[in-house]
Amino acid sequence: MSYTIFWSKTAEIDYIKNIDFLLETWYEKQALDFIDAVNKHLNLISNNPKIFALTDYYNVRSVLIVKQIRLFYRILDDNSVELIRFWNNYQNPNKLKF
Repeated sequence: MSYTIFWSKTAEIDYIKNIDFLLETWYEKQALDFIDAVNKHLNLISNNPKIFALTDYYNVRSVLIVKQIRLFYRILDDNSVELIRFWNNYQNPNKLKF
């Protein structure tokens, strides 16, 4: 059984900002590598959402997408997953909000 993945508005914004940053600061290849890494992890989550560890936040799991970016998500009751945030690990963790 495959789980449906929903993107929160915040996750969408984070994702786009990360791609924009890579395109502005690095090269298209790095942006494409990030997109590929996200798609790979979303496929894993869709097939087995409990594959990645729970965090200290209630019902929230996380996975390191690339060295700098961590994805936070939660499993919903209706065989779906909500992507919450793509968090840059260089930011102050005290500012992480869901």
